[in-house]
Amino acid sequence: MFVSYIIQRDMRTEIKGIMDYETVALDDANSALLIIDQTQLPYKTEILSLTTQKEIWDAIYLLQVRGAPAIGVAAAIGIYLAAKELAIENKEAFYAAFSKAKDYLASSRPTAVNLFWALDRMDDVVKENLEKSVAEIKELLHAEAVKIREEDIWVCKQIGINGLALLKPGDGILTHCNAGQLATVKYGTATAPMYLGQEKGYNFRIFADETRPLLQGARLTAYELHASGLDVTLLCDNMSAMVMKRGWVDAILVGCDRVAANGDAANKIGTSVVATVAKRYNVPVYVCAPTSTIDLQTATGDEIEIEERPAEEITEMWYGKRMAPAGVKVFNPAFDVTDNDLIAGIITEYGVARAPYKESLQAIFEQKKAAGN
Repeated sequence: MFVSYIIQRDMRTEIKGIMDYETVALDDANSALLIIDQTQLPYKTEILSLTTQKEIWDAIYLLQVRGAPAIGVAAAIGIYLAAKELAIENKEAFYAAFSKAKDYLASSRPTAVNLFWALDRMDDVVKENLEKSVAEIKELLHAEAVKIREEDIWVCKQIGINGLALLKPGDGILTHCNAGQLATVKYGTATAPMYLGQEKGYNFRIFADETRPLLQGARLTAYELHASGLDVTLLCDNMSAMVMKRGWVDAILVGCDRVAANGDAANKIGTSVVATVAKRYNVPVYVCAPTSTIDLQTATGDEIEIEERPAEEITEMWYGKRMAPAGVKVFNPAFDVTDNDLIAGIITEYGVARAPYKESLQAIFEQKKAAGN
């Protein structure tokens, strides 16, 4: 059973402190994954201590931990904890049980490639060290989970540096959903240039779409940016065209859950609408993507599996009373795919890829390989 720690604030008088908490972390002494329960924000900061695979699976599926990088880190820590608890000395039996736990965690969400990337990295650790004892393999899994978490901090900062080079002081920046620190370990992806720009006194003006139906932009992005002292204005999703037409937006920065080899990018539902409007008003759209979210094995966005969420997230969640007729049909995809011709650039930790993306993304990975990563 998980343990939670609650830090409450009066939202009417004070919004600060959320950036002081780690989004996702390992408590090895208590064999627990620690996360901020993002379904409770912004009204309550609740730190969950998850010790069972069912709790970790639920946390990913229920969006208590969310954002592709954070999901990947949570999965790495989760599968390490699963291995740690296995009282099996036979290596074949150990690997069979490990694989079962891996498949279980992988079933929690289908779209975010970081989930599978992290689990595969942990799986490789086991397969490449089967000549060692089970105890040694467990130690290596621990080290790899910690490494994945630490890498995320470096990756996000590099995305911030590369993204900031595309912006200028005073720019208006629009973002959709939450690709902030709450979706990663630190800095965020789409917000990393904003945070680094703040350190340099760039005085960006940020516009955050509320991002229906789960309101990640309102509950999370606006919350963390405001708490960090950035100039942020919250918008309903259907207001983005107006602010672009008025010339208030100089660039759009979004995160992603998967990028196909041709540069098509899956992100939170509504991103493709923002990108389509942006093309009308000549506003560049940049996708902030760690290389771990780029899937060169998926040729185009048409091949990306799009998760469909429960109807209640639209008809009932956030409302005191049901806001749609009982029995009405509901279509609730969690993501949509932005076509590559709507994307001005894909910002990675190894530089900015531009069209044609099949070639430029491959070059990014060659650069990553040359760096020994």
